Amino acid sequence: MEKTLTSFIAALRNAEVRVSPAETLDALNAIELVGYEDREFLKDSLALVLPKTWDEKETYSATFDSFFSFDDVRGQTVTETDEEGDGDGEGGGSGDGMGQGEGEGSANSGGGRGGKKKNKFAEEEEEEEDLGGGEMTPAKSALGQLLMQDSKVELTVKMAEAAKVVDLEEIQVFTQKGLYTRKIMEAMGLADLQREIQDAKQSPRVPERRLGQELRRRRDWLREQVRDYVERQFLLHADADGKRLREELLRKVKLSNVEHRNFRLVQEVVFRMAKKLVALHSRRRKVFKRGQLNIPRTLRHNMSYDGAIFDLHWKSVKVDRPKVFAICDVSGSVAAYARFMLMFLYSLEEVMPKVRSFAFSSDLAEVTDLFGRNKIEDAIAKTLRDYSGGSTDYGQAFSDFRKLCMDDVDNRTTVIILGDARNNYGDPRTDILKELYDRSKRVIWLNPESRSTWTVGDAEMRKYSAYVHQAEECNSLMHLERVVGNLLRSVA
Repeated sequence: MEKTLTSFIAALRNAEVRVSPAETLDALNAIELVGYEDREFLKDSLALVLPKTWDEKETYSATFDSFFSFDDVRGQTVTETDEEGDGDGEGGGSGDGMGQGEGEGSANSGGGRGGKKKNKFAEEEEEEEDLGGGEMTPAKSALGQLLMQDSKVELTVKMAEAAKVVDLEEIQVFTQKGLYTRKIMEAMGLADLQREIQDAKQSPRVPERRLGQELRRRRDWLREQVRDYVERQFLLHADADGKRLREELLRKVKLSNVEHRNFRLVQEVVFRMAKKLVALHSRRRKVFKRGQLNIPRTLRHNMSYDGAIFDLHWKSVKVDRPKVFAICDVSGSVAAYARFMLMFLYSLEEVMPKVRSFAFSSDLAEVTDLFGRNKIEDAIAKTLRDYSGGSTDYGQAFSDFRKLCMDDVDNRTTVIILGDARNNYGDPRTDILKELYDRSKRVIWLNPESRSTWTVGDAEMRKYSAYVHQAEECNSLMHLERVVGNLLRSVA
């Protein structure tokens, strides 16, 4: 009981739910009272003593469901009805379990990847001979017997026991997934199974060779299930180093490839990066040009000394906060990049309080007020919902921008354009971009596509590049941080 609870609390702490030693003792007392029989009653009871804030309660609920779920080796939750049915429907002679039906398909789908790429855990094997259907000898190894019985519940229990033997909870980084998969397979009896497969392969009897082929398919299928199990356990038990590694990977991955379930973690990374930039650039600095004497100021401050020069004053330049206009293409896959760029810019309000944002797919509209009235996440969601429809038209967007606020652009304005410059072969209106280039201090174009595609198909990036001060490939948080950091450093 204590080991299960401490493992669960470790998973909560890794999910950033703060649990003190006193709260751990309270949870232990609660479990002694309610037990593990009623899952929902246990969940509600622990919810009274472990999570404290609403965010922690949401995280607690998700972690509890993951930790105390009983998933069979097909990834489906096993209910009491399933367990009772296992003995008759699946565990019986129904060959659609892991046998010739589902099992063979699962083995081929899971281990089928190993058809082109040899699995490093398996021996190099020649192409299987076609033995057809027919009689097979019974398996002798313990794991072989378990695989041939189609008892998925028993396999799940065996897998969980093997995970405890190899201390799967100690997994730290995602790259250890293969190592722990191998250890669990060995703890389940892989060595004996391998020997049985090899002996059956070399046997002159056809029924034994059929058994060897079937065991090999089921072994490869089981390995995929173990890998999935290790991956789920990693998400529960990975320590802070593992989380930092995931965050580092998310900083480098293309934003269009970020899955929705990782948005919250990416948002945390964005806010942390923004906070770092705020700390670096929050003060309005003065850069003194020593050696360039400010003569009018020096004379004015030394008038009280009858013309004698006692106090020298040097020329200085104020590094002011930038005035930023953000123009975002929110159509199609580009919307993912717009989401995080807007989140980044509005997280820097301490050093960039004058951000005005515009969104378009065809017609352009200002969405600055949305961010003033709503939380950042809600404003971004409404922007993507209201303006992502329609066929992309950069020419129309630039025309709308000229009508809305071209007069507000001056030599202190930095314009950031985020888009792939794919204009569906319409008029690119480079004349408006040239006017924007002439009036503003800086025009920066961030293109999420790789440079090699900037001139392919309907892309107009070659024409637009002539009228921007800086054109950058920007498809990850790391790129975005570098561009915005350089912007804040270079503003003068």
